[in-house]
Amino acid sequence: MLAPSIVKTPIRTEILDDAYPEWHPASHSFLGMVRLLIYREITGDSYRAVARYQELAEVFDLDHIPDESVLSRTWRKRFDDGVREFVQIAAHFVVKEVHDRDFSALGVRPKSEVVDEEYRSTRDDEAAGREFTDKQIYRTTRLARDHGFDGFNSGRAANATYDDTQFFELQTFMGMVGCGTPQGATRFQYRHGPDSGPHGDTHLRAVKQFDPDSLIDGFEVATDRLLSAIKSEASFRRPVTVAIDITTVPYYGDVEGMEMVSGLNQEDRAFKFATLSIVGLNIPLVLAVEPVRESSAWDENPPNQIHRVVRRLIRRAEQHVPIETVLCDREFDSKRVFQTLSNLGVNYLIPKRINSTEQEVIDTMEADGQAVAVESASVHVGTGSHSMQFLYVPSTKGNGTTVFATNLRVGPDEAETFCQRYSRRWQIENEYKSIKDDFLAKTSSKDYRVRLFYFVFAVLLYNIWRLTNFLLKAGVDGEMDYEPVLTAGECVELVCSALVPAD
Repeated sequence: MLAPSIVKTPIRTEILDDAYPEWHPASHSFLGMVRLLIYREITGDSYRAVARYQELAEVFDLDHIPDESVLSRTWRKRFDDGVREFVQIAAHFVVKEVHDRDFSALGVRPKSEVVDEEYRSTRDDEAAGREFTDKQIYRTTRLARDHGFDGFNSGRAANATYDDTQFFELQTFMGMVGCGTPQGATRFQYRHGPDSGPHGDTHLRAVKQFDPDSLIDGFEVATDRLLSAIKSEASFRRPVTVAIDITTVPYYGDVEGMEMVSGLNQEDRAFKFATLSIVGLNIPLVLAVEPVRESSAWDENPPNQIHRVVRRLIRRAEQHVPIETVLCDREFDSKRVFQTLSNLGVNYLIPKRINSTEQEVIDTMEADGQAVAVESASVHVGTGSHSMQFLYVPSTKGNGTTVFATNLRVGPDEAETFCQRYSRRWQIENEYKSIKDDFLAKTSSKDYRVRLFYFVFAVLLYNIWRLTNFLLKAGVDGEMDYEPVLTAGECVELVCSALVPAD
């Protein structure tokens, strides 16, 4: 097998320098990481793929295989030019030998990839190391960070012990390491010194000074500043497609007096947040955030007013970009939502729940051998009325029919193609995953001000990450794409280090 062979090969570590000092908290052995990254260079796997192979940990004498951000950071920060050259030369020698001697070794990359001088990896992790210098990345991250954080102000006294940016630094650090406030403050001070940042209790008191309204207003200012950095990008001067969705952050405590905690079902509870995001071919950014107070049969909250949430999201977003089409999921299948979007002058495409009326149409389609149908309809509610259509198209998830509601005039011949636009909405699922996995700090606080601050701040970090990657790629000739240059982990580490200048 390939991995054991690498382990058995002797490596003269005395010729390699570990860039991390002895006191560095890195938990992975230098030799183990060298062998692991030789393996990666031989196979041509991405950092993300290698991180999934936890079975390699024992082979390379590591406690566990680190995640992609640690692997990328090891290559760029822990390995100097000499170590990187050693890894590449050793790996490329193995690749050539395997192919020249016709050895049987599964997973070895093609020889052409290591002998072609013009070969460039398309993996986003390598792009950061090969196309951009550390100075470029650091400078660009600082620029994105400056645009993002300047819109927030806690209103604390000017002579306060800690500046707002130091609380932002600690919050960023907590998101980076995935821990709560007390542990995060302790670990931060351990790394940077006892006077480097506030204690956990101090941090929470400062966070609570950001009331919900000012926090949302600050996010709007930050969004405007972020977009101003890319105002020359032509695609943002044209109407964009956006997606509105709701994500949940689980809550497991006592719900008495917790009016913003929603019931997901009879047992589970969560905080809910709605977002509006750019999707499609533009840079993916979250333009607006709204807290959601849900109503369910098992809650005592007021009746659902989700159309009001939609209205506030659209109005905020339209201050930054023109909107053409709004994509929502079935949670927004409501006449009030349809009419709200129509009143705002935007197009919508929303899948409908299959009720008896829709099922009758589907049954008729099946009997007649029809794959596509278009039904005209109209909406009449207290705030107005408008004409709309129901589009019956083949489901993209297998057999069956999906029904979409839209206020655009679409004929049967173009209905299926038109509904394919909805696939863009799935970008928001990856967005939520990144926000919650890479940027959201943990907390058990019952105070909604803390919960909202943590979520909004995580969204802000996500936007800074996306903007940083956009600005880096904007300086490279050639076709623009939006695959990230920096991993999320690398970005939050750079933001954290850039917030407060070293003494």
